[in-house]
Amino acid sequence: MIQVLLADDDVMIRAGVRAILTTDPDIEVIAEAGDGREAIELALAYRPDVALLDIRMPRLDGLAAGAEIIRAAPTIAVAILTTFGDDAYLARALDDGIRGFLLKSGNPRELIAGVHAVAGGGAYLAPKMAARVISELRSSGLSRATAARAKVQALTDRERDVLTLLGAGLSNTQIANRLGLVEGTIKGHVSAILTRLDLRNRVQAAILAHEAGLVTE
Repeated sequence: MIQVLLADDDVMIRAGVRAILTTDPDIEVIAEAGDGREAIELALAYRPDVALLDIRMPRLDGLAAGAEIIRAAPTIAVAILTTFGDDAYLARALDDGIRGFLLKSGNPRELIAGVHAVAGGGAYLAPKMAARVISELRSSGLSRATAARAKVQALTDRERDVLTLLGAGLSNTQIANRLGLVEGTIKGHVSAILTRLDLRNRVQAAILAHEAGLVTE
């Protein structure tokens, strides 16, 4: 069972998201907050698997609240609930260790998939946002793609396999199943990838995988 803290100052949005999440028998919303400060308090009190935070909230926004939750309780996976166009905040979120961006207006199945991904140790960008980010990466020119391809050359073949699947949004468990390895081995590969490529988190690794052309879908 994935336990979720849901934070949004709009009661109707909160009710709608909760209704979507609870259609999945493996997800339970255990606490709700109406602002960023309350979200931090409830996260530390309930220790959910996932804290799903609206990006714009009173008292403290979702990014600041998420960063504080990660610092105080790093085992809690933080994902941001947002609207299309707020991806300008992506760089700040990456630096803070936030694992996912989920769209309020997206397909309900994407919302559920995103919660599962970040709860399983993965990174998740809503498909519309991912497409926009990838488009921006491509428009930045050949030099960036070339630099990314050169960077991943430092990895072993197995590490590149792991990075490719990580870039596709798979969790450690899913990567292990795909490659026929145990999850502990995958965790070791992910740690080595982040260290060797000087990356802070899985989302940065996922974006690098796209930049380097490892992810084709």
